[in-house]
Amino acid sequence: MFSKILIANRGEIAVRIIKTCRKMGIKTVQVYSEADAGSLAVEMADEAVLIGPAPAAQSYLLADKIVEAVRQTGAQAVHPGFGFLSENAGFARRLRDEGIAFIGPNPEAIEAMGDKISSKKLAAEAGVSTVPGHMGLIETPDEAVRIANEIGYPIMIKASAGGGGKGIRVAHSDADMAEGFAAVKAEALNAFGDDRVFLEKFIIDPRHIEIQVLGDKHGHVVHLFERECSIQRRNQKVIEEAPSPLLDEATRAAMGAQAVALAQAVNYDSAGTVEFVAGQDKSFYFLEMNTRLQVEHPVTELITGVDLVEQMIRSAWGETLAFEQKDLKIDGWAIESRIYAEDPYRGFLPSIGRLVRYEQPEEGDQGDYTVRNDSGVREGDEISMFYDPMIAKLCAWGETREAAVEGMARALEDTHLSGLGHNVPFLAAVMDQDRFKSGNLSTSYIKDEFPDGFNGLRPTQDQERVLIASALAMHEVIAEQDGDPSERTDWIVMIDKTPHGVGLSYDEDEEMILTLTGGGDIRLSDIDWRPGLAQFKAELDGEAFTAEVKRIADGFDIRHRAAKARVRVLRPHVAELYARLPEKVAADTSKMVLSPMPGLVVSIPVVVGQEVKTGETVAIIEAMKMQNILKAERDGVVKAVGAKDGDPVAADDVLVEFG
Repeated sequence: MFSKILIANRGEIAVRIIKTCRKMGIKTVQVYSEADAGSLAVEMADEAVLIGPAPAAQSYLLADKIVEAVRQTGAQAVHPGFGFLSENAGFARRLRDEGIAFIGPNPEAIEAMGDKISSKKLAAEAGVSTVPGHMGLIETPDEAVRIANEIGYPIMIKASAGGGGKGIRVAHSDADMAEGFAAVKAEALNAFGDDRVFLEKFIIDPRHIEIQVLGDKHGHVVHLFERECSIQRRNQKVIEEAPSPLLDEATRAAMGAQAVALAQAVNYDSAGTVEFVAGQDKSFYFLEMNTRLQVEHPVTELITGVDLVEQMIRSAWGETLAFEQKDLKIDGWAIESRIYAEDPYRGFLPSIGRLVRYEQPEEGDQGDYTVRNDSGVREGDEISMFYDPMIAKLCAWGETREAAVEGMARALEDTHLSGLGHNVPFLAAVMDQDRFKSGNLSTSYIKDEFPDGFNGLRPTQDQERVLIASALAMHEVIAEQDGDPSERTDWIVMIDKTPHGVGLSYDEDEEMILTLTGGGDIRLSDIDWRPGLAQFKAELDGEAFTAEVKRIADGFDIRHRAAKARVRVLRPHVAELYARLPEKVAADTSKMVLSPMPGLVVSIPVVVGQEVKTGETVAIIEAMKMQNILKAERDGVVKAVGAKDGDPVAADDVLVEFG
């Protein structure tokens, strides 16, 4: 077996690979950019090599730097993780030529599957079900319109070299096709340096289901069942699960057999994923093959017990697969939530900065569910604008889908982050939705369920009980510590502006009994909180819960799952006075252009005194590899400019003010 492996990646996947290498007794070399010098992966690896500045194009994407680091450290193999050079056939071929093992498929397989047009032809030849469409090159919009009419609308226009959700449009008419075809060609050329475009039938209300395959260098290929990845935003996966709630045994077997046939057709010899688009009627069509480890591989590991990274390493060494298809079984259900540094309350804009607090749920067996958390950052780490904003992949396993969903909801409750925006409340909202619990999924789920974006959810009746109990318990703890216990039995708990009458008493075990006006009694026990803690943990009528809490001048800000509120514990006569307070009027920012996120100013192409028309660009901000163009929402004259090119800005900084 290899004695030393170099990891040509960063963040959580680098940490993930190091853990398996440690288990196998293999030493690791971690390459890193200047931005990652203090990272968890660098700390965990046996050796670390600096390969360049923060931008990936000057570090992680430079094959020369990776090969040089291999030579310098005596590593025998390279694991590329996902992204960066993981699907670069040229890189894999170069390593092979230099006598360095590539822990991934052979370059010929990467090449065959890397081009969407040729991969679809290969799939059809291997007997894989493919979406009706036109695989040949299309030169003009007129030709695209003619072909679209032969296939029938709606049609997906896709860049052949596309990926990451770029270079995709849906056309519903001839006019859409003519306009979309030109736009996709331009996007493809700009993003991938390749303007080839193909057309395929767009499946209405589709689901995204993929099959995990695994091969060795001796012609053996198996599949490890499916993952459902339909919960997506802008073609990026957000929540994944295994198995799929859609599939029955017959469909699962058919999809698995087709995925294996395709892998065998290209002599596939590592871990890979065959992606399908599926109709609600269980029809399915080949989408593409990802010739690498997938971000969401942990859910497959949780239901099969197979360590995919270990299998990739063993295959690269030349070992034969230690199991056959008949040895593999689905055990339970697993769900993964991608925790991102993005603010769901601000249109999911990237959020960069320091992780001031990062409390993670306890991993392992939690009784009714099991938690796994793949994270590449620690409390105090910086989330950089140069890379993907993923903080962690939080997974929950249960014996049933219901147990896995509830386990994920509890694991999200036990996750606390501060210092930057994050999507944990949004993920919690999905877990609590009846539609998600029913398994009625599609790739338009987020757009359907949150058409106006995400603004949190109103507390349910059960959550109101959590908010009331948490606030009253914290109020009592603080009073006790201050040496000023009120010994009152009647309180008004205000959730935002809504008053709730509560009677407080204690039983013989000193557990709190709350009597809600018109709502019966609730019992609060096993309280785990003291002033300064950001999480309040307790049991409400025997059910464990965690709430995120923050003490403010006259109460508490509390979030339970997707519901958050300002909660105050007041004496009845004080509550009456609060009810009379006038509403605070929000400051008028209508004449200002504010930065929507922290980032760098690329340009502010306006000057003081300039007349600006509605829709004109007034600023460009860059964060997380994305440029965000801010436009004037009304005609006006520029009164002030608050930043200049190259300046770092925080969220809500004033960039331009109109007179």
